[in-house]
Amino acid sequence: MTDETRLSRAEAQGVRHARELEGHLGWLDGFTGAALGVLATASGIYTYLGVSSLLDDDGALSVFAALAYSIAVSVGIFVFWSYLMRLLPAMRTNTARLGLMGAMGLGSLAIVAMSSWLNAAALAGAAAVEQHLAETVQDYQGALERTHGIAISAQGLQRDVSRARQSFEDLSEQEATGELSGFAGRGAVFRVLQQKAEELTALEDQIASQEPAIERAFAEGNQILSRMRSLTVEPGPVEARSVEFSEEAVRLAGIISQLRQLSVAPLVARAAQDLSASVVLPELDGSTETTRAGQQATINSVLEVLGQRAETLRQAAEAVISMPPPDETVYTPISTADAVIRYAGNFVPSWAGAISIDLLPAVLVFILMVVQAAIRSSRDPARIEDTMTMAELRAALSAARDVDASLDRERTPPQQDTQEPDDTRNEPDDEETHPRPAPTPLRGSGP
Repeated sequence: MTDETRLSRAEAQGVRHARELEGHLGWLDGFTGAALGVLATASGIYTYLGVSSLLDDDGALSVFAALAYSIAVSVGIFVFWSYLMRLLPAMRTNTARLGLMGAMGLGSLAIVAMSSWLNAAALAGAAAVEQHLAETVQDYQGALERTHGIAISAQGLQRDVSRARQSFEDLSEQEATGELSGFAGRGAVFRVLQQKAEELTALEDQIASQEPAIERAFAEGNQILSRMRSLTVEPGPVEARSVEFSEEAVRLAGIISQLRQLSVAPLVARAAQDLSASVVLPELDGSTETTRAGQQATINSVLEVLGQRAETLRQAAEAVISMPPPDETVYTPISTADAVIRYAGNFVPSWAGAISIDLLPAVLVFILMVVQAAIRSSRDPARIEDTMTMAELRAALSAARDVDASLDRERTPPQQDTQEPDDTRNEPDDEETHPRPAPTPLRGSGP
């Protein structure tokens, strides 16, 4: 068997393969347009739902605007992919393919921008808004707990105030028995110590009075948080729940501000500063110069101890004041379209479905490119006359005969009319000499 025979057999197999693929493409082409139309229509429906969620007005004009936009999206998707399905697989040069593929990439980005994100809003918009509500509840809960923790830390300053008050009361008792200055009685030193003990007692009572208010505010804040959590998972339209959620968020923000004001740390810091700065020194009442000198020395020691206690209280109060406050939390209502963008990472399947319904025809375009390339590679080695079917061959032969007949008519000169002598003028007519037979009547006709 020669190489020419093997090549002819390979060419014949390639032609049969190309015809088989063309037959499959012809069958698939019968419903590809309808399938593309269904995909475009489905994308338009979800686009309509997404656009409707963005429009505040529910009137006829808004409905018409959303409908017009969704129809434009459906038509654009259908026309765009129809162009590419027809043109891109037919390209033979790499430059043309790259150009159309660049156009396909640009058009795909445009489809995602005008349709896919709205499809995602229709698919997962309500869930994304609920996610936003849940995130906001967590922020408010953190702010409430942080503010309550700072307030409780400020209440802890009561123990420091109590220790300072107790120390001055002990010193006053020692002064009353004469163990401090050496002179028993309730003289000038005793009155200074008792004065500061009473100031610290008043501060301690003021701190203690704040504790019930702090606990009430914290309990009310937790009740509001519980209501906000229930709103995130309740059935029904998320828009209505968002309105009620916003009202509860405003109430909770007020509770958090109240807790900040109930913190006694600034009060303790000011009281510590006044504790050593505002001392009313009584007149020394000792009977002798020695007694008065002892009282003055004791008062100076008391003032020194007073300054130390005041500095300790001030530092403790400043430590509470320097605690970083929670970040200010403000609930901002959000639309479904914005929610799916902000929380896109939590709704990857919805985004994948929204994009796939718009860009699935790109897979069909690549399939057609591969099949058309296989058809061309199978047919190119064979001669064109070897790839013709019998119907194509008959049509070609008929066309060739028509061309030959036309050429013959053009090449044949027209015949000139020549006057020949009429020798048969006196000859009898054939019809007279040989009369024609009578016509045979048709079968089934009348007489």
